[in-house]
Amino acid sequence: VQLQASGGGLVQAGGSLRLSCTASGRSFSTYGAGWFRQAPGKEREFVAAINRSGGDTRTADAVRGRFAISRVNAKNTVYLQMTSLKPEDTAVYYCAADRGPIFTGPARTEADYYDYWGQGTQVTVSS
Repeated sequence: VQLQASGGGLVQAGGSLRLSCTASGRSFSTYGAGWFRQAPGKEREFVAAINRSGGDTRTADAVRGRFAISRVNAKNTVYLQMTSLKPEDTAVYYCAADRGPIFTGPARTEADYYDYWGQGTQVTVSS
């Protein structure tokens, strides 16, 4: 499966963005999905994850209450809605897919579970 992330850009603090991750090559419903980010000079960190059915989601403490992950399997797309953005949210955001065998299995927060990665989209939040 190939993943294409889009929707990044430059936004002022307090603003919103919606990232999209579209899969091609295979139905996205056969994969759990996650968003990770990496800021300059920092390690990649988990942001949010969603299981295959969309019934289980996880978000990192740093973004909980501000970011929300969702999916529309019919569109082969996973979204990350980001609100109340802060300068510390500035990073390259990556979407990833994991071959979770169970449709209603848990959303995965660890990067090692993920088998496929998109190319990343830059999010810059100005103060």
